[in-house]
Amino acid sequence: MYPPVNPILIQLGPISIHWYGLTMTAAIFVGTLVASRYVERKGQDSNSIWEMLLWVLIPALVGARLYFVFIQSPRGPNGIGQYLANPIEILQIWRGGIHIYGAIILGGIAALLFIRIRKLPALIYLDGIALGLLIGQAIGRIGNFINQELYGPPTTLPWGLRIDSAHRVPPYDNLTAYPDSVRFQPLFLYELTWDALGFVVLYFISRRFKDRLRSGDLLLLYLIWFPIGRFFIEFMRSDSWFFPGTPFDLVHLLSAIAVLSSATILILRHRHQPASEVPQPEVSVETEDADAAINEDASTRNNGIAVNNSDAHAENEIGIDSSEAGTLGIEKG
Repeated sequence: MYPPVNPILIQLGPISIHWYGLTMTAAIFVGTLVASRYVERKGQDSNSIWEMLLWVLIPALVGARLYFVFIQSPRGPNGIGQYLANPIEILQIWRGGIHIYGAIILGGIAALLFIRIRKLPALIYLDGIALGLLIGQAIGRIGNFINQELYGPPTTLPWGLRIDSAHRVPPYDNLTAYPDSVRFQPLFLYELTWDALGFVVLYFISRRFKDRLRSGDLLLLYLIWFPIGRFFIEFMRSDSWFFPGTPFDLVHLLSAIAVLSSATILILRHRHQPASEVPQPEVSVETEDADAAINEDASTRNNGIAVNNSDAHAENEIGIDSSEAGTLGIEKG
């Protein structure tokens, strides 16, 4: 397996457009579109999601880059030492090197601030964001493939990834021990598959079990699904900083906390859910039209009853009842 295209899509003098940036843009657009459609089905304004994107995008990118540089990068001259010696490289995000956990942390804080300021129903919007994140993450992994990053140890599997010497991290940059014929585990492909499958599963659950789900359930399912896959994939990474003497890094710790806490909350909130509680149904145009027609018909009937009651009241005001009408020779029409 080898990237079929050059990392640079277009080069115009000093200006270059990278495939990595293009895939990130596509991932953000598709993820935001999915989130906006979800909140719209829940009766919310989809435009709020697009407005939220303006708040979240920059903090998420900053968090993703800083996490990669200062936490994910290996300690030493080929990792964080290189960035500290050349700080300008920290800004060169188009060369790759961002981490989803950093994006979730700072981006999540920005999203919560937006939701609080706009007084939006937080759990509904967070559910939509969780659904959009999974498909966005899957698309974004294509950029890792083109940049020849996010790979693991050598493998003899038929889908092994060929990595050029310029993109190898220690110890695989030793071409004597690891010649060009060596293939590596395509970790980007494993995470792409896991995220795409997670999106299909959560989307199916959101439609098939919409009457049983509570607001916030999709967020909890995301915080269970994604970290489980990342926990096991992380064992095969060679470009991470691990706790000394262990095969674990900070991602393992954060993933374990996310999975255990989210699973516990999900179980407890459904175990103690009142039997009389009915989840809010999804809103559709047809439902709104039908409700409007019913209300209009009911209003018409009520008006008719009011007219009849007023006529009867007027008859009583005159002081003529049915028995007196016969005496006076007035026929009832």
